[in-house]
Amino acid sequence: MPHILELQEVSRSFKGFKLDRVSFSLLRGYIMGFIGPNGAGKTSTLKLIMNLIGRDSGSIKVFGQDNIIKQREIKQRIGFVYDENYFFEELTVDEMKRIIAPFYRNWEEKLYRKYLKDFDLPPRKKIKDLSRGMKTKFSLALALSHQAELIIMDEPTSGLDPVFRSELLDILQTEMKDDSKGILFSTHITSDLEKIADYICFINNGHIVLSDTRDEIINHHLLVKGPRESLNDRVRNLMLAVRENEYGFEGLTHHPVETRKLLGDRAVYERPGLDQIMLYTVRRDKHDSSY
Repeated sequence: MPHILELQEVSRSFKGFKLDRVSFSLLRGYIMGFIGPNGAGKTSTLKLIMNLIGRDSGSIKVFGQDNIIKQREIKQRIGFVYDENYFFEELTVDEMKRIIAPFYRNWEEKLYRKYLKDFDLPPRKKIKDLSRGMKTKFSLALALSHQAELIIMDEPTSGLDPVFRSELLDILQTEMKDDSKGILFSTHITSDLEKIADYICFINNGHIVLSDTRDEIINHHLLVKGPRESLNDRVRNLMLAVRENEYGFEGLTHHPVETRKLLGDRAVYERPGLDQIMLYTVRRDKHDSSY
């Protein structure tokens, strides 16, 4: 199956920061969560994909085509959902749609009306009177109404209450029953991705740290809790990072088998969440960079 999105060795230098040889790919029919702390390079990477900024080196292909050479054709087939509102606040939902729709040759008005109904979006309500969650759903309705094959979402659930977040995730899961689409979902709210993401790509300090299926990443790590006297050099060497207090330690390892053999029943083992994997990996990188 061809990739819907593919980045190979993409680099871009900024003042005081560099995206360094970023590589990952997404297949049709899947959702990829793009995670990392603030300032890790998520939004810059998305801007490179959309050709809003130029790359220094490497290649970006969308639908198998170079994103610069074929940018007009590619943008007809991409939908964007941002974390901020870029609409004209004084216009109504329908008035804003009438400005946007002519830019897309595959716009389907009937489909747009369907999404307004499905998402409970009032067509005559002004943009400024919509909640943040409703604005996010409006952005998604616009993307789906021109039959976007790749949907790029930049922090779409940031600032939303749990009910709206859950509703949005349900919508995305429903849309992905159509295997012709792909979603790149950039966020720092990892609990959302544990519900819907098939793949996870983790970026930190401009580098891709992990890129694999969600289950492979989680299953490859183990959260370990034990008494402080068990934390010898051999145990430390198996840990990505460790938190200690006067009573014991908690650490994350990506050597689960060796760690269990070494510590046995002297420790408690738990399946980590994506947030814990991100936390300990960032902690390790900060520790390593201090030397």
